[in-house]
Amino acid sequence: MFPPRLRAGALSALGVLALSGCSSHSSHWGRTDTRAERGEAAVRVQVEDTSGQPLGVTAEVVDWRLEPHPQVPSEGDRVHFRYRFDGADEMHGPAVDACAVDEQRVALACRTLHSSGAWPERDGVLTGDGWLAVEHPKRVVDVLLIPDDRSYDRRTCEQDVKDCGGTHPPKPADRGDRL
Repeated sequence: MFPPRLRAGALSALGVLALSGCSSHSSHWGRTDTRAERGEAAVRVQVEDTSGQPLGVTAEVVDWRLEPHPQVPSEGDRVHFRYRFDGADEMHGPAVDACAVDEQRVALACRTLHSSGAWPERDGVLTGDGWLAVEHPKRVVDVLLIPDDRSYDRRTCEQDVKDCGGTHPPKPADRGDRL
């Protein structure tokens, strides 16, 4: 059989696995993938991590208007908006979804804004602009930001059984979603 020291070590290891909720019978080593709930969309939001805790960064839509995109003016009006991130690191800061919405707050078009894609201003604020193509531009009443940080989405259990699990950002906002 096994020497007493080896048996004791094996029993200790099994005890730790059992207490941590991991066992050889558990698929994905006892870890699960979950998605955070989507935060409340607004013109100005405090960016949140997947547990809903503020990151110390504010994102804001400064203004928006309907106008033709300069590279494809023949396609008609699009939503052109300016935004800012206050408190973000210009190299590795957060990202949020921006959506043009109608009067019922239904998303007409969305895209993800990365603070690292914005330009630093003298006061440390990062600013940028974006475009959203919508089918019916006249229905747009606002451009809203969703506070959930989308800058990092860890690997899922299907992609990496050993290191999977945890809470992931909510699914990206998409046309038709009510915000």
